[in-house]
Amino acid sequence: MKEKTEHHNELRIPKEDTCYVRIYPDPVLSKESAPVKNIDGKIKEVIDRMAEVMYVNKGIGLAAPQVGISKQIIIVDIGNGLRALINPEIVEGEGESSLEEGCLSLPNIEVLVKRKQKVLVRAWDVDGKEVNWEVFDFPGRVYQHEIDHLNGILITHHISRLKRELLIKKMLKELKHLKKKGYPL
Repeated sequence: MKEKTEHHNELRIPKEDTCYVRIYPDPVLSKESAPVKNIDGKIKEVIDRMAEVMYVNKGIGLAAPQVGISKQIIIVDIGNGLRALINPEIVEGEGESSLEEGCLSLPNIEVLVKRKQKVLVRAWDVDGKEVNWEVFDFPGRVYQHEIDHLNGILITHHISRLKRELLIKKMLKELKHLKKKGYPL
Protein backbone atom coordinates (compact mmCIF):
# COMPACT_ATOMS: atom_id res chain seq x y z
CA MET A 1 0.00 0.00 0.00
CA LYS A 2 1.33 3.46 -0.89
CA GLU A 3 1.88 6.14 1.73
CA LYS A 4 -0.41 9.13 1.77
CA THR A 5 1.80 12.09 0.82
CA GLU A 6 1.64 15.73 -0.10
CA HIS A 7 3.77 16.76 -3.07
CA HIS A 8 5.76 19.98 -3.05
CA ASN A 9 8.63 20.39 -5.47
CA GLU A 10 11.03 17.57 -4.59
CA LEU A 11 9.69 16.94 -1.06
CA ARG A 12 7.28 14.16 -0.20
CA ILE A 13 5.95 14.79 3.29
CA PRO A 14 4.22 11.84 4.98
CA LYS A 15 0.85 12.56 6.54
CA GLU A 16 0.72 12.37 10.33
CA ASP A 17 -0.75 8.86 10.43
CA THR A 18 2.18 7.49 8.40
CA CYS A 19 4.98 9.44 10.10
CA TYR A 20 6.85 7.01 12.32
CA VAL A 21 10.40 5.77 12.84
CA ARG A 22 11.45 3.44 10.06
CA ILE A 23 12.97 0.22 11.32
CA TYR A 24 15.76 -1.67 9.58
CA PRO A 25 15.55 -3.25 6.94
CA ASP A 26 13.37 -0.44 5.52
CA PRO A 27 15.17 0.42 2.21
CA VAL A 28 15.09 4.20 2.84
CA LEU A 29 17.62 3.67 5.64
CA SER A 30 20.22 2.26 3.24
CA LYS A 31 20.01 5.01 0.62
CA GLU A 32 22.05 8.16 0.30
CA SER A 33 19.78 11.16 0.86
CA ALA A 34 19.41 13.94 -1.67
CA PRO A 35 20.35 17.51 -0.78
CA VAL A 36 17.56 19.96 -0.05
CA LYS A 37 17.44 22.52 -2.88
CA ASN A 38 14.91 25.00 -1.46
CA ILE A 39 14.66 25.88 2.21
CA ASP A 40 11.03 26.97 2.57
CA GLY A 41 7.97 26.50 4.78
CA LYS A 42 7.69 22.84 3.80
CA ILE A 43 11.12 22.21 5.31
CA LYS A 44 9.91 23.69 8.61
CA GLU A 45 6.87 21.41 8.41
CA VAL A 46 9.14 18.38 7.91
CA ILE A 47 11.32 19.45 10.85
CA ASP A 48 8.26 19.89 13.09
CA ARG A 49 6.99 16.43 12.14
CA MET A 50 10.44 14.93 12.75
CA ALA A 51 10.62 16.58 16.17
CA GLU A 52 7.25 15.12 17.18
CA VAL A 53 8.42 11.64 16.19
CA MET A 54 11.79 12.04 17.92
CA TYR A 55 10.30 13.26 21.21
CA VAL A 56 7.53 10.63 21.27
CA ASN A 57 10.21 7.96 20.86
CA LYS A 58 12.50 9.55 23.49
CA GLY A 59 15.27 10.17 20.98
CA ILE A 60 18.00 12.80 21.05
CA GLY A 61 18.54 12.95 17.31
CA LEU A 62 16.76 11.98 14.11
CA ALA A 63 17.55 12.07 10.40
CA ALA A 64 14.89 12.56 7.72
CA PRO A 65 15.36 9.04 6.25
CA GLN A 66 14.29 7.64 9.62
CA VAL A 67 10.80 9.01 8.94
CA GLY A 68 10.82 7.97 5.29
CA ILE A 69 12.06 11.23 3.75
CA SER A 70 15.21 10.78 1.70
CA LYS A 71 16.46 14.36 2.17
CA GLN A 72 19.47 15.77 4.00
CA ILE A 73 17.81 17.06 7.17
CA ILE A 74 18.74 16.20 10.75
CA ILE A 75 17.47 17.33 14.13
CA VAL A 76 19.20 17.06 17.50
CA ASP A 77 18.16 17.88 21.05
CA ILE A 78 20.65 16.81 23.69
CA GLY A 79 19.08 18.92 26.41
CA ASN A 80 19.69 22.46 25.20
CA GLY A 81 16.85 22.82 22.71
CA LEU A 82 16.05 21.55 19.25
CA ARG A 83 18.61 22.23 16.53
CA ALA A 84 17.77 21.49 12.89
CA LEU A 85 20.42 21.30 10.19
CA ILE A 86 19.87 21.11 6.45
CA ASN A 87 22.44 19.57 4.09
CA PRO A 88 24.91 19.01 6.95
CA GLU A 89 28.40 17.77 6.28
CA ILE A 90 31.44 17.08 8.39
CA VAL A 91 34.16 19.39 7.11
CA GLU A 92 36.93 18.13 9.35
CA GLY A 93 37.48 16.08 12.46
CA GLU A 94 40.20 15.12 14.88
CA GLY A 95 40.87 12.68 17.69
CA GLU A 96 39.01 9.46 18.32
CA SER A 97 36.69 8.06 20.94
CA SER A 98 34.64 4.89 21.28
CA LEU A 99 31.25 4.62 22.95
CA GLU A 100 28.20 2.35 22.87
CA GLU A 101 25.46 3.78 20.64
CA GLY A 102 21.84 2.90 20.08
CA CYS A 103 19.48 3.93 17.29
CA LEU A 104 15.72 4.39 17.01
CA SER A 105 15.81 2.49 13.69
CA LEU A 106 17.54 -0.50 15.32
CA PRO A 107 15.54 -1.21 18.51
CA ASN A 108 17.37 -2.98 21.33
CA ILE A 109 20.72 -2.88 19.52
CA GLU A 110 23.74 -1.12 20.99
CA VAL A 111 27.20 -1.33 19.49
CA LEU A 112 30.59 0.16 20.24
CA VAL A 113 31.27 2.84 17.62
CA LYS A 114 34.55 4.64 17.04
CA ARG A 115 34.06 8.28 15.99
CA LYS A 116 35.98 11.53 15.79
CA GLN A 117 36.35 13.31 19.14
CA LYS A 118 35.76 16.74 17.61
CA VAL A 119 34.17 17.71 14.28
CA LEU A 120 33.40 20.85 12.34
CA VAL A 121 29.90 20.63 10.84
CA ARG A 122 28.79 22.90 8.00
CA ALA A 123 25.08 23.15 7.21
CA TRP A 124 22.19 25.55 6.71
CA ASP A 125 19.57 26.46 9.29
CA VAL A 126 15.82 26.79 8.70
CA ASP A 127 16.30 30.43 7.69
CA GLY A 128 18.71 29.43 4.93
CA LYS A 129 21.78 30.80 6.72
CA GLU A 130 25.02 28.88 6.55
CA VAL A 131 26.25 27.68 9.93
CA ASN A 132 29.63 26.26 10.86
CA TRP A 133 29.61 24.57 14.19
CA GLU A 134 32.41 22.88 16.10
CA VAL A 135 31.09 20.07 18.28
CA PHE A 136 32.98 17.60 20.40
CA ASP A 137 32.58 14.69 22.78
CA PHE A 138 28.99 13.41 23.12
CA PRO A 139 27.29 16.18 21.09
CA GLY A 140 29.80 15.62 18.28
CA ARG A 141 29.02 11.92 18.35
CA VAL A 142 25.27 12.59 18.02
CA TYR A 143 25.81 14.81 14.97
CA GLN A 144 28.10 12.24 13.35
CA HIS A 145 25.52 9.51 13.98
CA GLU A 146 22.70 11.51 12.36
CA ILE A 147 24.85 12.58 9.39
CA ASP A 148 25.75 8.90 8.87
CA HIS A 149 22.02 8.23 8.35
CA LEU A 150 22.00 10.71 5.46
CA ASN A 151 24.63 8.56 3.78
CA GLY A 152 22.79 5.27 4.36
CA ILE A 153 25.14 4.27 7.19
CA LEU A 154 23.76 2.69 10.37
CA ILE A 155 25.62 1.93 13.60
CA THR A 156 25.71 -1.71 12.57
CA HIS A 157 28.01 -0.75 9.68
CA HIS A 158 30.68 -0.02 12.29
CA ILE A 159 30.94 -3.67 13.38
CA SER A 160 31.87 -6.94 11.68
CA ARG A 161 29.46 -8.46 9.20
CA LEU A 162 28.98 -11.57 11.32
CA LYS A 163 28.15 -9.61 14.48
CA ARG A 164 25.85 -7.31 12.45
CA GLU A 165 23.92 -10.27 11.00
CA LEU A 166 23.52 -11.87 14.44
CA LEU A 167 22.30 -8.66 16.10
CA ILE A 168 19.85 -7.86 13.30
CA LYS A 169 18.50 -11.43 13.27
CA LYS A 170 17.93 -11.20 17.04
CA MET A 171 16.25 -7.77 16.70
CA LEU A 172 13.92 -8.94 13.93
CA LYS A 173 12.98 -12.02 15.96
CA GLU A 174 12.15 -9.81 18.98
CA LEU A 175 10.07 -7.45 16.83
CA LYS A 176 8.16 -10.37 15.31
CA HIS A 177 7.44 -11.69 18.81
CA LEU A 178 6.17 -8.26 19.97
CA LYS A 179 4.00 -7.93 16.88
CA LYS A 180 2.40 -11.32 17.61
CA LYS A 181 1.60 -10.06 21.13
CA GLY A 182 -0.27 -7.13 19.60
CA TYR A 183 2.25 -4.33 20.11
CA PRO A 184 1.99 -1.69 17.37
CA LEU A 185 5.15 -1.60 15.26
